[in-house]
Amino acid sequence: MATFTGSSSITLLSSRQCMAPTRVSGLKMVSFSNLGSTSMPLSSRRSLRVSCAAKPETIDKVCSIVRKQLAVKDDVEVTGETKFATLGADSLDTVEIVMGLEEEFGITVEEESAQSIATVQDAADLIEKLCDKSSA
Repeated sequence: MATFTGSSSITLLSSRQCMAPTRVSGLKMVSFSNLGSTSMPLSSRRSLRVSCAAKPETIDKVCSIVRKQLAVKDDVEVTGETKFATLGADSLDTVEIVMGLEEEFGITVEEESAQSIATVQDAADLIEKLCDKSSA
């Protein structure tokens, strides 16, 4: 699934709004701008950022595991952008979250990959990458 945002900070497509998510793998976050081009109309001269995200089902499972591991109250919102530290997680909590994810998804997360996980979205993206890798 892709999220497109322009310089006006308008989100055109999000994981909750998409009716039929398209799976795209192997893409990284990119940022580009065509401000110097004279061939583009003035109205099109904006920055555009494209990012690919994990499936909503994966994000929901990760949110559930994070809630359980950190005993997050029901009134606290947990989304893809939620940082573990914001929920009060320390390094031991993060290790326990990773262990829960490994068990739930049947994957093994390398230590260096685990250290790069700071948000629910980071975890979901890594899980899909590892699941794709193991099924190939």
